[in-house]
Amino acid sequence: MVTREELLVKKMGDKNFKKLEALGNTHVLDFVAKYVELCNPGSVFVCDDSSEDVEYIKKRAIERGEEKKIGLPGQTAHFDNYCDQARDKDNTCYLIRKGLDLGPHINGKDRDEGLRDVHEILKDIMKGCELYVRCFSLGPPNSIFSQCALQLTDSPYVAHSEDILYRGGYEQFKKLNGSNEFFRFVHSQGELINGVSKNLDKRRIFMDLEDDTVYSTNTQYGGNSIGLKKLAMRLAIQKANKSDWLTEHMLVMGAHGPNGRVTYFTGAFPSACGKTSTAMLPGETIIGDDIAYIRNVNGRMRAVNVEKGIFGIIQDVNAKDDPLIWKVLTTPGEAIFSNVLIDDGGTPHWLGKGTPEPPHGVNHFGEWTPGTKDEKGKAVDISNKNARYTIPLSRLENTDPKADDPEGVPIGGVIYGGRDSDTSVPVEQSFNWVHGIITKGATLESETTSATLGKEGVRIFNLMSNLEFLSVPLGVYIRNNVEFGRKLTDPPLVFSVNYFLKSREGKYLNTMDDKRVWIKWMELRRNGDVEAIKTPTGYIPKYPDLKKLFKDVLSKDYTEKEYEEQFTVRTAKLLAKLDRIEKVYRADTSELPPELFSELEAQRKRLQEAQQKYGDEISPFTLEKDQK
Repeated sequence: MVTREELLVKKMGDKNFKKLEALGNTHVLDFVAKYVELCNPGSVFVCDDSSEDVEYIKKRAIERGEEKKIGLPGQTAHFDNYCDQARDKDNTCYLIRKGLDLGPHINGKDRDEGLRDVHEILKDIMKGCELYVRCFSLGPPNSIFSQCALQLTDSPYVAHSEDILYRGGYEQFKKLNGSNEFFRFVHSQGELINGVSKNLDKRRIFMDLEDDTVYSTNTQYGGNSIGLKKLAMRLAIQKANKSDWLTEHMLVMGAHGPNGRVTYFTGAFPSACGKTSTAMLPGETIIGDDIAYIRNVNGRMRAVNVEKGIFGIIQDVNAKDDPLIWKVLTTPGEAIFSNVLIDDGGTPHWLGKGTPEPPHGVNHFGEWTPGTKDEKGKAVDISNKNARYTIPLSRLENTDPKADDPEGVPIGGVIYGGRDSDTSVPVEQSFNWVHGIITKGATLESETTSATLGKEGVRIFNLMSNLEFLSVPLGVYIRNNVEFGRKLTDPPLVFSVNYFLKSREGKYLNTMDDKRVWIKWMELRRNGDVEAIKTPTGYIPKYPDLKKLFKDVLSKDYTEKEYEEQFTVRTAKLLAKLDRIEKVYRADTSELPPELFSELEAQRKRLQEAQQKYGDEISPFTLEKDQK
């Protein structure tokens, strides 16, 4: 009988085996051996995070044709299967034992059945291929925030992408002292045809919460294959639930106030609601744009960015609206472009780039010229709408100096933002932590756009912008957030923002730049520099403060008419929103915290009293006058 060591040495050689053995962890050796035997790769490479090992993986991505060098030094392009360019929600699920109910919002599959299915698919799937063993640290190493993650993949593109996005964890694994407290990821892109995954019918993205293991097969698209991203986030949400911390789908940024003061904010925004543009605001600094680990450190909420890079949607990134990202994408340096068009000169092009369309190139479809159609007669865009760029945060000029601080940064404010055309004001502060979590985070909605679904204005409930990624029941998740804040001696203020409010005529009442003012007001508010007007749903800015900020920040005049139209309290619309939200929660089967309904009911009562006194719409000037 072949021993574990004999199997590993046979597949990886003495040099690679010694690198793996040096971790001093039998759980790592057992896990790697199990899937080396099952997947049966031709060889195994263990990366120890040295520059030589990292460079080897980059080189293999080029040699294997998963990436190709393009115009500028450091830039490469990657293409996925034409039908494998987004998260596969249908085949993404949790493996759950019989009798365990995580609620109606969570897609689950019988654990035994799921493991049989995915292990059958993994059998010999890597035959003739090279398997890459990677160790990563989610969050800064040597920190109370850091989580170790072990990735097995036969895709050098995936391994290269993760090296850009995550901090090396080889040395961190040694500090586990043999513990099995690490996340595990097994990925295979499966059989390739023309360099892309062929067997999409066997695409699986399964998460085994019992073993902290993610399985991903027959897919290359980053959202399905880069396990340390949203897949690891699901594992971390469950782990945080057991350990009194939070894993959130949030940006982390520094807002710069008077006299060099920096106040840090986290923010949760559903897709297309302004998350990245907020994280990248001119004059502010970015720590992260996607996922945050949050802990209570001596009574203060502190946060880190789980990642060290950006896997961003590239559509509409242009020189005018995104100058900092644009500079990174158009100058020499490491960057992977996924599913864009590469013209004959090696220059990448994408939808909304703002430059002339080239006459010819190669994209995710293949050879492309204007007017190219697929086999169904549908016009092929110059790039996929979900085309991506992968870059290290360190290349951005606005990266915060504390982006890699192992102690995290102290959070002064938490922001929840959705797409709302007719109800919520542009910026508002909650009364307190519990009120904010319930009425700002747990009621978060976002309207669809005609560009996405063909029907505009459909409101989609998205609890704290995290509904899709929850691995615990809704009630547990809400309760964790409520209780987390109660244990803080100095909790952050909680805000809501809405960049998409429209007039009755359908005209946006905010410009894209106005969010710079709302952030500055929140920073001032957190530090007690400005007063506010109390409404039935929270605190809103006073006109003179915004007038000054618009002039100072944007060099714009801000009129009383604009202010009144934006900050009118729409009681009828807000009551209708409460009806929608309560309907969602009344249908949920999980045990919901009592604060949820008591806060919603108190909000309803305040709105009804205000409606009875003032009507369906209340001018902020009227409220301010009555409070003097």
